[in-house]
Amino acid sequence: MSETATIDTPPSASPYLLALRDALDKPAAPLARFQTGELEVEIRTTQDSVFAFIRRPNGGGLALRCAYLGVPFTCKLIAAQDEEAARVRVDSAMGEHVISFVANRTALERLRVQVMLTPAGPITLPFAPRDLYPLGAKDDPLEAEGVVEASQRGINAGLLYFRIERPSFGNVLYLQNLTASNDYFRATGTKPDEAVAGEWPELGYALPTPPLKADAGAVALQPGKPVTLSDVILVFRHDASAQERASAKQFVQMLGAAYQMLELPPVQYRDWIERADRTVRDLATADEATVRHYGHLYVHPYTAAEYPDIMVQMSVIAALHQWGRWRNEPHPLEAELKAGLRKFYDPKLKTLRRYLPNVGEDKDADAVDSWYLYHPLLNLGLLALNGDRQARGLFLDSIDYAIKAAHHFDYCWPVQYKITDFTVIEEDAPVDGRGQTDVGGIYAWVMLQAFEMTDEKRFLDEARAALDAAMGLRFNVNYQANLTAWGAAACMRMWRITNRDVYLEQSYVYLGSFLHNAVIWESQLGHAAHYETFLGVSCLQDAPYMALYECFDSFVAFERYLNDGGPDLESEANMLVSEYCKYALSRAWYYYPDALPPAAISDKQREFNGHVDRGLSFPLEDLYPDGQPAGQVGQEVYGAGAALIFASRAFHDIDDAPFRLFCDYFLRGIERTGDRAVTLALHGAENCTANLRLIRLKHKRMPKLSLSTGGGDTIRPHDTSADRIDYQVPASGRLILTWE
Repeated sequence: MSETATIDTPPSASPYLLALRDALDKPAAPLARFQTGELEVEIRTTQDSVFAFIRRPNGGGLALRCAYLGVPFTCKLIAAQDEEAARVRVDSAMGEHVISFVANRTALERLRVQVMLTPAGPITLPFAPRDLYPLGAKDDPLEAEGVVEASQRGINAGLLYFRIERPSFGNVLYLQNLTASNDYFRATGTKPDEAVAGEWPELGYALPTPPLKADAGAVALQPGKPVTLSDVILVFRHDASAQERASAKQFVQMLGAAYQMLELPPVQYRDWIERADRTVRDLATADEATVRHYGHLYVHPYTAAEYPDIMVQMSVIAALHQWGRWRNEPHPLEAELKAGLRKFYDPKLKTLRRYLPNVGEDKDADAVDSWYLYHPLLNLGLLALNGDRQARGLFLDSIDYAIKAAHHFDYCWPVQYKITDFTVIEEDAPVDGRGQTDVGGIYAWVMLQAFEMTDEKRFLDEARAALDAAMGLRFNVNYQANLTAWGAAACMRMWRITNRDVYLEQSYVYLGSFLHNAVIWESQLGHAAHYETFLGVSCLQDAPYMALYECFDSFVAFERYLNDGGPDLESEANMLVSEYCKYALSRAWYYYPDALPPAAISDKQREFNGHVDRGLSFPLEDLYPDGQPAGQVGQEVYGAGAALIFASRAFHDIDDAPFRLFCDYFLRGIERTGDRAVTLALHGAENCTANLRLIRLKHKRMPKLSLSTGGGDTIRPHDTSADRIDYQVPASGRLILTWE
């Protein structure tokens, strides 16, 4: 929720703020001055800290605490290294701090400050104050007025997004690169859980420190071993807007600017085709995967556990359908699972129910989560628009009840209700006192499917009403990651249909809320050292874990978002969405239990959620950025579609070629331009890199190949073997591939 501070409600002040205020009354001579764009940066010392003061001419400023000492110290400039604007060394009884300042301006002003400590002896850090203070009139932090739009959620990205309104300084995005501090977290046994936050005007990062009762020897930093205490990227924008859509767009732009300053972790090639083959085999043959009712085959949500439900059934069917289209041959399991779909339909209510009629008495047969009513329709719509008459019939038979529910709740859905009479079972989620805030987004997508299917304007009107009802939620629109992603896609599709810019702009509200929950760092905490976390997204707004179902469903939604956005999409939005999808193809591999060491998997699963079977190619539901054991929730058969989706999007067959093509960016076009030549089109962001790999087909020999840009520049492979040739290529532009 946005927080506003004004002089009518004066903020409280800690001793650290008061000390800063006093120091600003009697400023010391600066150690150094430099500029980034219109901003002037001064490095100064106070009694206990080293600060960078960032000011806009006649427009306020910020004080960034670069190092907190709490002991006597000396400070001096040392020779700056490449790209640095300044470099400072601080000596004290603690050891040696080295502070690096990098000023950079492209479209936006940026400043990066990295702080490294090399302890002189074993040392524990008992406390650290926050590091960021807006400055008001006459450099007084207590006179600054502004609004905090977003701060770190849980252990996700260490970000803070706020604006200083008086003086008119503008928008600020603060991003703490937590990857750099892994060694510190592991040495001290700490976690950066909501470490970037604060109460106005004391904001920013509070370095996590060990509990006072911790064994000092076990949590001490060791002498001579450098650790990064902070690596902060600040992005500035003078023309701040309080309007929801403009603010969200600026957030996405500024986050993109910060992202470009990060050292990105590598991605790995994953054989999703082999994984998909194993998954389909296990779906078809493993007793733990399916169960029979009424003579039909249904999917268990978890390994040998839970009752079949319509969301699970449709999720697996839709993935099999897309896998079959990619293979140019339907898999028989798709038809077998579709055969029992009508048993979920209630002809009296004219809607799909969550459970089959024979569900056990331990379940409330009438209970439905709001999003559960619409997600099965989304996947039915996918099949229907691909020509499936059975899916079309079931979709249209259920659509009026879907609208009835939306009208009953006035497009503001609770968490759970009774499908028979809309009696609310659970109104709000405890963490934020809101219902399922992003259901309107997936509802809008379903309505747009119905509009495409029937050309009935009432469906377009419904989609518009749902998207309009969500306006004003700002960063609180996210309830569940994949629903938020579909909301962004629905906004973009609505813009394409209506040509009303408000929906293009509203898509950035959904995207900003999605990215707010992203893990924009590579955690090495605990068991997280065995898997990848970078650009994962927590599945719910309050969840401590990343989940594969939400990951791959968001991947599908973002493919639609990029397709509809095309060249009109903000370049930073294009980049961040494309990079999310790129990293998903690498990161998602670790949800499969055979990809993790046994010790990293929880011995116990949530009650009624079955067990983990490492021999089955179904993903675990939960991976934790804070390093908890994976799979505590269970092994989700309902997430089986992930491998099929990833394989069908990232791998491309070329007729009569002895190889298959893999690309971790979406290819926007593959055109055969000769017997042994194709032109590839990538529409990713400039300055980003895609991985293009050519994989030899069985019983074929890899030919001699040539890859060049549309401008004729030859691209050389960065790795070659008898079975594969790997290239790193520009993520935007045309590529020409030829072979002998």
